[in-house]
Amino acid sequence: MAEGSPALLRRLQRVELAVRAAVAARREADPQPDDPFRGLYLSDEAVDAALAAGRVPFHPWPGDPADASARASAGSGPAAGAGPTPAGMPAETPTGPEGPGWEPGSDRLAALARAAGLTPLDEALLLVALAPDVDSRFELFYGYLNDDVTRRRPSVGLALRLCGLPEAAAPARLRLTAGAPLIDLALLRVDSPDRPVLSRGLWVPDRVSGWLLGADAPEPSLVGFAEPVDAAGPPPPGAEQLGRSGARLAYLREKPGGSATALAVAALGRTRRGALAVDLPRLAADPQAAELATVLVREALLTGAGLVVGPVRGDEPWAVWSRLTAGEVPVLAYGTQPWDPAWTASAPVQVDVVPLSAAERAAVWRAALPGRLADGLDPAAATAHFVLGAPAIRRAASVAVQLAAATGEPVDAAHLRAGARTQNAAGLERLARRIVPEVGWDDLVLPPATLSLLHELAGRARHRDRVLREWRMRPGGGRGHGVAALFAGDSGTGKTMSAEVVAGSLGLDLYTVNLATVVDKYVGETEKNLERIFGEAAGVNGVLLFDEADAIFGKRSEVRDAHDRYANIESAYLLQRMETFDGLAVLATNLRANLDEAFTRRLDVVVDFPVPDEAARKALWDRCLGDRVPRAPDVDLGFLAEAFELAGGHIRSAAVTAGYLAAGAGRPVGMAELIGAVGREYRKLGRLTLESEFGPYLRLAV
Repeated sequence: MAEGSPALLRRLQRVELAVRAAVAARREADPQPDDPFRGLYLSDEAVDAALAAGRVPFHPWPGDPADASARASAGSGPAAGAGPTPAGMPAETPTGPEGPGWEPGSDRLAALARAAGLTPLDEALLLVALAPDVDSRFELFYGYLNDDVTRRRPSVGLALRLCGLPEAAAPARLRLTAGAPLIDLALLRVDSPDRPVLSRGLWVPDRVSGWLLGADAPEPSLVGFAEPVDAAGPPPPGAEQLGRSGARLAYLREKPGGSATALAVAALGRTRRGALAVDLPRLAADPQAAELATVLVREALLTGAGLVVGPVRGDEPWAVWSRLTAGEVPVLAYGTQPWDPAWTASAPVQVDVVPLSAAERAAVWRAALPGRLADGLDPAAATAHFVLGAPAIRRAASVAVQLAAATGEPVDAAHLRAGARTQNAAGLERLARRIVPEVGWDDLVLPPATLSLLHELAGRARHRDRVLREWRMRPGGGRGHGVAALFAGDSGTGKTMSAEVVAGSLGLDLYTVNLATVVDKYVGETEKNLERIFGEAAGVNGVLLFDEADAIFGKRSEVRDAHDRYANIESAYLLQRMETFDGLAVLATNLRANLDEAFTRRLDVVVDFPVPDEAARKALWDRCLGDRVPRAPDVDLGFLAEAFELAGGHIRSAAVTAGYLAAGAGRPVGMAELIGAVGREYRKLGRLTLESEFGPYLRLAV
């Protein structure tokens, strides 16, 4: 043997010993060792020798005796020469065809037969096909009986004959065709469809044979499509009733804040079933979707689970639904849209999954954060404006605990809200720009009346659950539980910043809708784009900002041509959709007069943003320059506020420009930089630089 690592060589020597023992045993059992055609055909003598080889299954080859003794004494496996015991069989039980281990209806096979509705003939056919996967001698037997040494699995004709049936028995042959449980549930495969029926081969998929022998490893082809899900926390409302119904097909229509998955898992648990969660969009998009659906049903059958399928979008192939609903495996589908009866042949039990109440959410938060909360913190009150189901709350609590652990502090309101934001769906970011708020109430320079309305808007968002759900002050009519506000004012008066402040005060992100992704020249496309935005926003805890809202929320007009007709349809759709929206939406516009009056009734708060007066402009200049910007002694904020009637956005732009000018010159910000920046801002606005406004600083502005 070649030189190398001593440890590796010792291991290879053990392999060599096992090979030598196997060769000796093979030669001892070979009735015709000198036959030059051995291996190309099966003689009667070879089959007789195999039949006399012993019990089912084959004994393993004898290896190194010392190594076998060590394994036996350590309990790590059977000693050499001792055959492995099939799952569920006593070691001394005869395991040949006459033994109880091969009788139809034993152990896991019996459980599978009950679950799949197999007949005794189905069990016998399955056992015939399974034999080569349990005992390698059956490969030799079947090759001999097939009169073809290369065909080592039973054919349809051979399987029927072994079951004591004539090959032409039509009812028996139907047990191996589509429509029979063995085939529809992929418990047995029939290959070579181009061959005559009787010569087609039968084989058992590895997952089925492994499970029948006691292996519980999941089906590898389902990775990424399905995974087992365990129930967590107390069962949601309605789980008991759904479990008692015994429904084989149910559709759970999920409302914002509801958790259809948790309800489905809990309902299956009531029937002593596990749950296999299926990613339906990913499954439907796969080229082998129908085949995978069959494998999913088989996996649920083997593991005693039900299928929790979703979210349903309505574009799934018919073949997927027909395969998923085949057999007796419970299928609990969920989604946000109404169920279409055309999707499946059988009608499902339909259940609305409503959000948790405030008390139920509080209980879930506290159960997920035992002993970790800051003193006096009420997690339900801190996150009352977040619409989350029980699983999302538990995930958010886990994130909050990690954030708090990073700082070495107990979990506070900021940690809770940060954890809750991580549960936002990512789909809205493809349609809108996400802004993480970085400003607060102290950064706003607005009249008291405007600030009061902004605080009212934030209060509506915090308490809408109590007012609209518990007190039912917006009942009936399909109305949503959202909050809508209009911010109206000239450009630069603080509308977008105010929306960011409101979002930040609530611990939410701000999503600014990009009109380029909404408005479409083709008829009906704008409404579809808006529906996608509203649909994605329903799964997000955030503030939805429609900037320049008059572009899509414009007035309806008298119909003079087709363009007017379709423009009115867009506005009418938006009127209806805004009323059913469940989130927090802000419409910002420079031209309030252009908005349709019908929108006013559907708005909860209307905030007017006036052009700032002199005192406000002075405060804005001071706020925009900030504490870190070095100022020259000649800076006169009073003159800037009195002389130049600029909105807050223009003041901020001028202050930033002055900062760049000062940084380039290597000196503090002075009046030269500020006046120069104002002059540039005037030119952007198309305004004249008059001496009456700039006074002694006119030369610095030109």
